[in-house]
Amino acid sequence: MRGVVFTGGRELELAQFPDPVPGPSEVVLEMKASGMCGSDLRIYRAPKGGSSATLGLGAGAGPVIAGHEPCGVVAAVGAGVEPRQARIGARVMVHHYRGCGVCPHCRTDWTQMCDAGSTVYGVTGHGGHAPFMKVPASTLVPLPEPLSFSAGAAISCGTGTAYGALRRINLSGNDTIAIFGQGPVGLSATQLARAMGARVIALDPSPERLARARDFGAETALDPRTNDPSAAIRDLTRGRGADLTLDTSGTAEGRSAAARAARKWGTVCFVGEGGSVTIEVSPEMLRKQLTLVGSWTFSTVGQAECARFIVERGVAVDDLFTDRWSLEQAAEAYSLFDTQTTGKGVFLM
Repeated sequence: MRGVVFTGGRELELAQFPDPVPGPSEVVLEMKASGMCGSDLRIYRAPKGGSSATLGLGAGAGPVIAGHEPCGVVAAVGAGVEPRQARIGARVMVHHYRGCGVCPHCRTDWTQMCDAGSTVYGVTGHGGHAPFMKVPASTLVPLPEPLSFSAGAAISCGTGTAYGALRRINLSGNDTIAIFGQGPVGLSATQLARAMGARVIALDPSPERLARARDFGAETALDPRTNDPSAAIRDLTRGRGADLTLDTSGTAEGRSAAARAARKWGTVCFVGEGGSVTIEVSPEMLRKQLTLVGSWTFSTVGQAECARFIVERGVAVDDLFTDRWSLEQAAEAYSLFDTQTTGKGVFLM
């Protein structure tokens, strides 16, 4: 089979790999949808000759198939896999991490935090941008029948990450939340926050993404380059500031603006990967009594809960997708996604 491999310098190729065969406690999935995530761009943009982790290479094992938002059906099961874990033809998402299985984090389904280090599918282990994918049966999360495979792919990282963050900060219908960055994760947060009853203020420099945020339920959409975000948010909240702020941009500007825009006793949450930020401890943090939360994806339990919430509340996750591609169009797909002006992209098999 052929799978997408990032080769550095905004280039990729469809490389040849053996068809996977399940070992003990493993399954092979026939891929149906594999989402494109903003964190993929860090590997896609990495310079040629970068480190193995930067370029998505396994430890001494050669190139790795990209894609950490996999969704498909079980095609084969290995020895020791119980029917309640996986059965042929089952519709499943993948929790895209593998850990040691015995440390406290693995035992509570937070395998990405494994004390022994984790494999990240699509980065250090073969991911979903291919016709088939082999994973431990323990990584599977059922895909509810009402959801499309594309929706399952989104829940497997971007949408699930947004849901996990909103749950971490205890968002409710009483709250006003300012969401900095309206890429796929930020738009998911806008959708989900509205479904939870909150008032949403969306911020992004892209006019296209601001328009989509309005369509997804944001009461106000602001361009932070043409407005002082914190002053604009105070104006919209009678001088108080937002109850909660969420940065999905991963930029220093977005993170610092999120801290400035939060009200006294407010909560600030960062989910955007990479980079750094400088925040004035006083007055921006200490004298406002802010709570700062870092939220990294979700557990298998959280992934399943997110899927149930989306079904029960009728959240239109498929509306996130502006572009649907075949694997043969991967170069064009990532070139467009790299502009960061569109919605979410997905490969359909």
